[in-house]
Amino acid sequence: MTSSAPRDAAAPPVRRRLSLNDPFVRAVLWQAGVALLLGLVAWYLVSNTMENLARQAVATGYGFLDMPAGFHVGEAPIPYSPTDTYGRAFLVGILNTLKVAAIGIVLATVLGVLLGIARLSGNWLVAKLSAGYVEVVRNVPLLLQLFLWYGLLTEALPGPRQALEPVPGVFLSNRGLKLPAPGEGGGWELALYALLAGIALTVALSFWNRRRQAATGRRLPMGTIGTGLVAGLPALVLLALGAPLDVPELRGFNFAGGATLTPELSALLFGLVAYTAAFIGEIVRSGILAVPQGQTEAARALGLSGGQTMRLVVLPQALRVIVPPTTSQYLNLTKNSSLAVAIGYPDFVSIVNTTINQTGQALEGVAAVMAVYLTISIALSLLMNWYNARIALKER
Repeated sequence: MTSSAPRDAAAPPVRRRLSLNDPFVRAVLWQAGVALLLGLVAWYLVSNTMENLARQAVATGYGFLDMPAGFHVGEAPIPYSPTDTYGRAFLVGILNTLKVAAIGIVLATVLGVLLGIARLSGNWLVAKLSAGYVEVVRNVPLLLQLFLWYGLLTEALPGPRQALEPVPGVFLSNRGLKLPAPGEGGGWELALYALLAGIALTVALSFWNRRRQAATGRRLPMGTIGTGLVAGLPALVLLALGAPLDVPELRGFNFAGGATLTPELSALLFGLVAYTAAFIGEIVRSGILAVPQGQTEAARALGLSGGQTMRLVVLPQALRVIVPPTTSQYLNLTKNSSLAVAIGYPDFVSIVNTTINQTGQALEGVAAVMAVYLTISIALSLLMNWYNARIALKER
């Protein structure tokens, strides 16, 4: 009886022969050829552009960023004056774009979730009204909606002397919304630190509460505890140290003091939020419908109310369907904020356009816009992909 070789013996490595009949070799050759072709095209475009610019004596490079800008920016989240450099003007535009994107994403998410739930409501009127809103807003171009909101805020509202005062100290006119702002002194700075500490404690307690629930089955009322920490700690600081307010007052033809929400920023946020929320609402509705009906029936059999079923059972499972397409809507909102130039809001695109008109550095300006929006989009995509991985089902 002849003995056979052990089954677990290492097999000799398979040597791949270079042959055009090998799919792997063909794939590598095709990719190398395409990469070489793209490199040649890029080299031709760059060299041709540089040659034409040199022939016309047009300066290139980003040296102009150190030159004085010489123009005023209506809304600047950081100190800025016309004597500052173009680089600082670019920074102001980037911060304005990030501000619009951050506020718009939060508000569009809240409104979109409400619309998605309302579309599935058992109340006929609520379901039809939300469906009508979604169908109308989604099919009207965003630029027209921005013009509509801007026209309403600047033409339909009265002037500062006849400004509406819905709440004492709050004035609404065609110059914008004037609000009381934190005054000098008092405990405002410490209250901000207390707010951040309350948020950090709430997040830490939420993680601990989940582990505690998994181990013991008991869960603390984190809604009440979190509200107490986030709102209570700053309130205690302000009560102890005082909270002076800078209330706007009518002086001449306009208001002085306080904080201002300009018509341009308001119209941009109204348009972006209303438009994006309509798409998010449909995503939320489809995500809820993707959850098996048996989950809802089981939750009701356990005695959960409709709100508890939606919050504790349906929405957590629907998130796995909702998050990926919602990421695309967040990116669309961020990129659509560039339409702010049409209504006069000084976002990054608007400031770059002004810079190009003054310096003639069109290539550098367009490249800067592409780089900034690409960076924001990639960062937002990475964040949402990380969150999507966190909530994904873990298989054993």
